[in-house]
Amino acid sequence: MDLYQSTLAAFLILNAFLLYRSHRKHISLSGENEERSEDDSREEERYTLQQFKWRFFPIYLLVNGSDWLHGPYIYPIYKDEKGLPEEVVAALFLVGFLAGGISASFTGALADRYGRRLACLSFCVIYSISALTLLADNLVILFLGRILGGVSATLLYSVFESWMVTEFNRLLPDEPGSTMSGIFSTLTTLNTIVAVAAGMLAEWVVRMTGTAKAPFMTSIIFLALAFGAISKNWASNYGALGLNILTFRQNENYGWHKGSTEAGDAKPLLGEKIETHPIDQKPNPKSALRLAFEDKRILVLGLTSCFFEGSLFLFIFFKFPALKLSHQLAGSTGDLSFGLIFATLMLSMMLGSMFHNHLNHSQSPVATNRLLISTLVVAAMCFFIPVYIRAEAVTLWCFCLFEACCGVYFPLISYLRGQIIEDGARASIYGILRMPLNIFVVVALSTTKEGERHRDMVFLTCSGLLLVAAAVVHRLLK
Repeated sequence: MDLYQSTLAAFLILNAFLLYRSHRKHISLSGENEERSEDDSREEERYTLQQFKWRFFPIYLLVNGSDWLHGPYIYPIYKDEKGLPEEVVAALFLVGFLAGGISASFTGALADRYGRRLACLSFCVIYSISALTLLADNLVILFLGRILGGVSATLLYSVFESWMVTEFNRLLPDEPGSTMSGIFSTLTTLNTIVAVAAGMLAEWVVRMTGTAKAPFMTSIIFLALAFGAISKNWASNYGALGLNILTFRQNENYGWHKGSTEAGDAKPLLGEKIETHPIDQKPNPKSALRLAFEDKRILVLGLTSCFFEGSLFLFIFFKFPALKLSHQLAGSTGDLSFGLIFATLMLSMMLGSMFHNHLNHSQSPVATNRLLISTLVVAAMCFFIPVYIRAEAVTLWCFCLFEACCGVYFPLISYLRGQIIEDGARASIYGILRMPLNIFVVVALSTTKEGERHRDMVFLTCSGLLLVAAAVVHRLLK
């Protein structure tokens, strides 16, 4: 068994063990809750929480599964199947990130004004059209597809979380913060499982059909299922299809918008009153952009997400070339199994999310700012060490550790956003926070060069930026 197979096996065993322990603990806690349910006034809240999870989790995993299906073959379909030059492929990727950066300036505000549920439905439609453009060979259509893909990415990483957090606050305003943090940890864990499964499914459908278009067409099925589930289950009566305009608007989840005095204060047709959520009933004296700039905590979150998630995008771009180099320096002549490495890295991320969940539910939970600082410092070392130690095992394990940091980071930063950002401007600010990230990635990719020296410079730069983010969090995020 070689290095990669043994590492995969180790992570499989460790994750299986931790999942088993988590399951046993859950059963134990459920038993204790049932024993005292007669005297527990929170029985109804627990039922509501369970129903809420069933409404959101499957949809969230479906839309993310559709995105994971694109990942392994988005580059090969342009480069290998369509035979496009490297410069054109790079231009397609840059256009996608630019579209994401530009759309981030307005998609969140539109979601807050017209409804996050409608924005989530729009994502399903837009991303499906983006996938369909890959059936064509015309460059104009392909560039249009990348533009739609960039807009879809902005929607995926802003409106779904906005809907979830606002709906959670509406239904369960008295739940402790650890409940929301636990939800984000569980979502990250499940999302990594979906990522591994989607990667395997993508490879299988390509082998069965002989074309890299197959995963993208399969993703449309996922998106159609998500569209139907959102239409049916994200309604206040938990079952209405919501096709009637009035019913649809009443089931929406709004933010503040210009001209309103209260969040969700939209004038319905026929003059009927739309019910607003108690948590949103407050004036909106400031625009989302002004609110973001005046709250230093939001600025810290923006800087942190820009540097960490920007480093993650660059890691995705450079990880395989770095592993190939260390593989060659070790004297190996065989090809790397990228599918196996992808699965190993996803299992590492799953391990990190379970570690975060363990810390969140421990008797002495770690403060969120301290945990974020530690995660950023460890992630910085994961970029720094492979530059100076070329050993294949060290490079692989540093990359696995960075993915574990991602497993801690994503539920942690989502929880912090949920606590700091007000519901009324949530989607707008989430979109604003993605703007510097997209600019960061566009600038970085536009300066990309071939060769080991440039890659080392990128890794060292990412390491430095992560340390800067850690210092800023330590200084300003209390």
